[in-house]
Amino acid sequence: MTQPKKEIGPQQGAGPAVAITTFGRGGVSGAEASKNIRLVELTLSQASGMIHNGTVTSTELTRALLDRINTLNPKINCYITVMGVEALAQAATLDGEQKAGRLRGPLHGIPIALKDNIDTQGVRTTAASPMFKNRTPREDAEVVERLKAAGAVIIGKLNLHEFATGCAGAVSYFGPTRNPWSLDHVTGGSSSGSGAAVAARMAYGALGTDTGGSIRLPSAWCGIVGLKPTVGLVSIRGIIPCVASLDHCGPMGRTVEDVAVMLGAMAGYDPLDIYSVPSSPENYLAALEQPVKGFRLSAPQSFFDNIDPEIEPAITAALDQIVKLTAGITSRAPLWDGDPGGSVGDYTFYHHDLIEKYGLEYMPPLKAQLSRIAYPRPGTRVATAGDEARARQRLMTTRRMIGGIFKEFDIVVVPTTRSAPQRINDSLKSEMERSDPDWRPKKVYDFFSISSQFCVNTEPFNAFGIPALSVPCGFTKSGLPVGIMIAGPHFAEGKILALAYAYQQSTNWHTMAPSVTGRTNVPSIVETSDTEAAKRK
Repeated sequence: MTQPKKEIGPQQGAGPAVAITTFGRGGVSGAEASKNIRLVELTLSQASGMIHNGTVTSTELTRALLDRINTLNPKINCYITVMGVEALAQAATLDGEQKAGRLRGPLHGIPIALKDNIDTQGVRTTAASPMFKNRTPREDAEVVERLKAAGAVIIGKLNLHEFATGCAGAVSYFGPTRNPWSLDHVTGGSSSGSGAAVAARMAYGALGTDTGGSIRLPSAWCGIVGLKPTVGLVSIRGIIPCVASLDHCGPMGRTVEDVAVMLGAMAGYDPLDIYSVPSSPENYLAALEQPVKGFRLSAPQSFFDNIDPEIEPAITAALDQIVKLTAGITSRAPLWDGDPGGSVGDYTFYHHDLIEKYGLEYMPPLKAQLSRIAYPRPGTRVATAGDEARARQRLMTTRRMIGGIFKEFDIVVVPTTRSAPQRINDSLKSEMERSDPDWRPKKVYDFFSISSQFCVNTEPFNAFGIPALSVPCGFTKSGLPVGIMIAGPHFAEGKILALAYAYQQSTNWHTMAPSVTGRTNVPSIVETSDTEAAKRK
């Protein structure tokens, strides 16, 4: 168990206000507060069991989380909008069904939070951008409709890196989300609020999106489980895109079982989503029990190169344990040679239309980046339709052929990321440096700097379109979580969940909790340039 963090100075200054829909109650009694603490400590699966055996109601779970959010969100800043009134109304309806013996499934009455790029009817969905600060969708995203039909209670909308464009998770119109394990560190992004909310017991589960690692990275750095499913398994219709051809939506929870339960409700073909793919239904909870002893592993050496010494011991120990549970490592070879392809057009055309309508109303780092795309400097080569066609063709070819690599092995196991999280101040400084159109690497080997390695291990799996999951595997010397990633062929979610579950059951990392409380002081965010720092020396 990590030790409580040393408390440091109070927060100074305030960003844009977080919208909180109040839920019409004053403070709670000591006995009720004690009960609420016990309830928020439940995993999603445990809470589901209690609803099914009638020992707790959805309203009790929802109120417990709302009290927790009221206490901790000023510290962590993971919620943009808290849907208290709406959530309690949903909970009351589901409690009525529970009393009548009509249970919709394992998610019946369970409060779930959504990354704030996932549309919710009548509730603003901002993408954490000033451009969308007042955007209110007219209908739910397909995945939200599926969750509601399964009995989930939608409790709120979660912070993220603006328009899901960053791996650190620190740039948001509503201020950065803070890592519950150390409030002066980033959570990872772009699903920053999702990772923090689940880790801090402010949601039983959350949805994230993943274009280059945005589910798996915050899961690793917040000490939770996060799954990027096979491309097309979960609908992305009604989700604000980052790069649509690489975008995925997936579940984030405290345990592998929690993620399996959520995925079961989310997965399914959506004929109105051009990226959706028909697939055979699978019982992901049942899949956890399949034997893993025969699984052959690939651990490509390139994913371990230049790993941060802070996380290396945890990764080594986790890999050793997974080897003991399986048939061992049968390949260290690279997964793919050459450029797997992608899209140079999805991102550009979406924001081009926004800029024409609203102008460059972005946070400074993204504004600088998109201004160079919208208004290229004279002499700058602009990507052409031919560039897009070639990149898309490579991407489609890669996804067709990637299954062929799974001949000498069944599962890939690598570090989720090669580094520990940065401090928020350092991350913001790095964001601004890289938004500078005249930015150049300051050292010959800047490619190998810590900040460049955040998404390098996760990005290929978005191009491959294959499922990949991060599971907690230990801590750094300073007490920050570390994750290891397990991936498999298309539609092998059952297999990777089974191996993750077997590993989880052989460790106790998933039982660890951050020590943040309502009395924890919040460190200041101070953006410092090199020039300002030099003046103070």
